[in-house]
Amino acid sequence: MAAQRKPATESAGTPDGEGRPALPATSWAVLGLLSFGEELSGYDVKKWADWSLRFFYWSPSFSQVYGELKRLEKAGYVTARMVAQETGNRDKKVYRITAEGLEAVRTWAREAPVEPPVLKHGVMLRLWLGHLLDPEQMREVLGRHREYAETMRRRAEADAEGSRGREEWAYPALTLRWAERYYAAERDLADAMLADVEELAGREGGSASSAS
Repeated sequence: MAAQRKPATESAGTPDGEGRPALPATSWAVLGLLSFGEELSGYDVKKWADWSLRFFYWSPSFSQVYGELKRLEKAGYVTARMVAQETGNRDKKVYRITAEGLEAVRTWAREAPVEPPVLKHGVMLRLWLGHLLDPEQMREVLGRHREYAETMRRRAEADAEGSRGREEWAYPALTLRWAERYYAAERDLADAMLADVEELAGREGGSASSAS
């Protein structure tokens, strides 16, 4: 898989110096999704996160989304109401950011320290243990990673194209362009590592022949 970046885990519930609740970064991410002004259901928040946040930060489960929305509502950063659905299904709960919530997420985006990404690259961990694998196993690991990276690159490219013409999505579109470039780089690095593995296997094979 590609490099994973773990969401920050700062403590929640303890007020900051101005009396605001100290929230984990995942809460700010969900509040940020609501900062574009749309009234969203939990399903919508999950869909929007999968459209943008998953490429560089977080792919939440539905339970995580609803847990964060409940936390934000308790903090007074979002309001919720029930609305009837045109399909005749049961009413759904939708959320809207409050003025206090918008100010809070604006302050967080402007003033909170930006932590460096934490790189956890499972493919490189496997390559690091390459002395325990056969060359063909290593080729399979890198080949699957290359396919994954190219799939993610195409998805980011498609989502970036889908955001064209929406002025309010200009900055999310930039992050999608970044994701497109990032996964293209992961794909190209996999190709380079495959070549390196072939070269190393050739050297080891030559050494074994010489020794015999």
